[in-house]
Amino acid sequence: MTIRSFMKQYGIYMAWLVSILAVSGSLYLSEVLRFMPCKLCWFQRIFMYPQVILLGIACYKNDRRIIPYILPLSVIGGLISLYHYSEQKIPLLAKVLPCTMGIPCNKDYINWFGFITIPFLALVAFILIIVFLSLSKEDSETQE
Repeated sequence: MTIRSFMKQYGIYMAWLVSILAVSGSLYLSEVLRFMPCKLCWFQRIFMYPQVILLGIACYKNDRRIIPYILPLSVIGGLISLYHYSEQKIPLLAKVLPCTMGIPCNKDYINWFGFITIPFLALVAFILIIVFLSLSKEDSETQE
């Protein structure tokens, strides 16, 4: 079995695993480490959290017809993560649309290796879900 055929067959399960890890990580950061989420973090959560439930049901039923409905959640969430990450790394962006309540959106709780921050991790999760579902979608289109 090649990697490509593996991803076609199990991409939806891999996407579900990524969503579980992303949600678990965000809950760990906020509830255990007590990192307060900013406004943009909340928007990213809004687009990630439903995916755990929807992809879980789709995996249980082995139903790939959910993919067109999940992909927009990941694309929009990924765009928010990209903007959030850019705001952290480009100081001028923080002045364009500043967070007016709570934690500033350009605050770095973690900064591993000088580039890995919480929005970066969210962006990677959204991108992985998009890739896994896109590869799995090809499989469902050939079966119809």
